[in-house]
Amino acid sequence: MISHKNERWLPYGETESESGGEGIERRVLAYSDDLMLVENRFQKGAVGKLHHHPHTQISYIKSGSFEFTIGGEKRIVREGDTLLKTEGVEHGCVCLEEGIVLDAFSPYRRDFVSD
Repeated sequence: MISHKNERWLPYGETESESGGEGIERRVLAYSDDLMLVENRFQKGAVGKLHHHPHTQISYIKSGSFEFTIGGEKRIVREGDTLLKTEGVEHGCVCLEEGIVLDAFSPYRRDFVSD
């Protein structure tokens, strides 16, 4: 993991991807103490396991389709949809059609970087 904390300009080619689970490639983009943007590329059938964390998270479906569970409620989401997961709410997904999810976290996820 490479830290890009507080970098004003961060070309995509200077970021690195890592496994976010089987069939999921995670790439930490720009971030500060208050906010982090993460790109997640999912292969069809990949599972974002149910979990929770002390961060507020907004997800934007850039492409593909997913079955998301948030707080016990399941919905199918597609390109252009956004989802809000508040602090401590359990959530996860199954990728139905290969795609990309952009996640914004507040505050940043320390467990995703090496500061």
